[in-house]
Amino acid sequence: MNYSLIRNATAMLTIGGSRFLIDPMLDPAGARPPIDNTPNQHPNPLVPLPEGWEALIADPDAYVITHLHNDHFDEMAAATISQGPPLFCQPEDVERHRATRFLDIRPVDTETAFDEVTITRTAAEHGTGEIGALMAPVSGFVFDAPNDSRTYLAGDTVWCGAVASTIYRHTPEVIILNAGGARFLHGAPIVMTAADIVEVHEAAPDALLVIVHLEAINHCLETRAYYRDVLPAMGIPLDRLRIPEDGEQVIW
Repeated sequence: MNYSLIRNATAMLTIGGSRFLIDPMLDPAGARPPIDNTPNQHPNPLVPLPEGWEALIADPDAYVITHLHNDHFDEMAAATISQGPPLFCQPEDVERHRATRFLDIRPVDTETAFDEVTITRTAAEHGTGEIGALMAPVSGFVFDAPNDSRTYLAGDTVWCGAVASTIYRHTPEVIILNAGGARFLHGAPIVMTAADIVEVHEAAPDALLVIVHLEAINHCLETRAYYRDVLPAMGIPLDRLRIPEDGEQVIW
């Protein structure tokens, strides 16, 4: 498994010999206003794409788009990436992807296959209560291939029963967590916080946790430096933890 973080949740995941471009957000820094009713009111994205990003996203075999919020699929991505490769998504998003003129849209109801990779869509909760309901739908995905590290891309979710069930069912060796503690001015966080990450580690103590979705969108308040400080102090061994910079690879 080779995971190359580009920015936020945008990444190239190579597994089972296939390259999947995940959640492309390609707007330049400051192209969009801050998210309404959130702290830290600065234009999004907060940071530019890393140097050499064009090469990092080049020639994917397929796309995986977990949901359609702008920080996971934006207008620049729709205008920039090739419309030819297969696009795996949640069924609720098919019509909007058709409007973007992708040629090969493959909604994943439960499970599908791409070459040697089995792709399983998993449930996620993008917050709790009324906010979580308003943020839905959103999905995660598990990637499984012979002789490679089973990888769980949790998507935009908090720690919840659905995440626990996915870990129990699939026993992933790598878990990619969208963190940052994103929140609105009122209500609980809508993605993983440090406390959520600890819950994931306790459920899957042998898995490598890759912490992303950081420092790129205005309402994501928990930083890389914070996680590097507090997560080991909260009991996650350093050899089970990666917090990549934009443009950095994680190989496992």
